[in-house]
Amino acid sequence: MTQATLTISSKNYSSWCLRGWLLCKMAGLPVIEKPVDLHDVGARQELLLLSPSVLVPRLTHGRVEVWDTLAIAEYLHETFPKAGLYPAHKVARAHCRSISGEMHSGFYNLRSALPMNIRSRHESFKIFSGARPDVERVKTIWRECLTAYEGPFLFGAKPSVADAMYAPVCSRFRTYAVPLDLPCADYVDRILDWEPMREWTQSALEEPEEIQELEVEF
Repeated sequence: MTQATLTISSKNYSSWCLRGWLLCKMAGLPVIEKPVDLHDVGARQELLLLSPSVLVPRLTHGRVEVWDTLAIAEYLHETFPKAGLYPAHKVARAHCRSISGEMHSGFYNLRSALPMNIRSRHESFKIFSGARPDVERVKTIWRECLTAYEGPFLFGAKPSVADAMYAPVCSRFRTYAVPLDLPCADYVDRILDWEPMREWTQSALEEPEEIQELEVEF
C-alpha cells in the first residue's frame, strides 16, 4: 500500500485534525502522524481562529497532497469507495454532504464560545447568547438524521463523513456540559465511545503541550 502521512497539530485542541484523522481511520488508510510545532505562529493562529489559512490536517498519499478536511473526505471517498464514507443512496448522500458542508463553513460562534479542549471538563458552563443558535442547530441536525436514518449513527448503521465532522462537537458538548435531550445525549455517548474516538482521546490526554489562550475558565 502507498505510504500515507497525515500532518496534524494538537490532538487536544484541533477539531479539524481530529476530523481528518477519523476519515483516514474510516477509509482504512494507515497513516504516519506528522505533528507540527505548536509554537509555530501559523499553527497557533489556526487553533486560535485568528487565521483563515488551512495548514492542517494535510494528507500526503504517494504523490498526492490534499488539505482541508472536506477535500480529504472527497479524496478518500474516491480512492477507497468500498469504505462507504458516504451513504450509498443518492438522496442520503446529498444530505450527508449538506450537513457536512454546513459544519465545515458555519458554526463560527460555537467554535469561539466552546473551543475544543478534550482534557478539560466543566460541571456547568454559561454559553453566550450568540452561540446558542449554533448549539440548537446542531441538535436539530442530529435529531433529524437519527430519526430519518434510524441510527445509531447519523446516516444509519455505520459512521459516515458526517459523523467525523460532528465528532468534535460531541467532545465540545461533553467538555462544556451542554444540556441535551435523550437522543442527542445518546449520540454523544456513542461517538465518544467509538473506538477511533477513544484512541484519539487517550492521545490527547497524554499530550504535554498546553495553549493557555484555549484554557477557558469562567
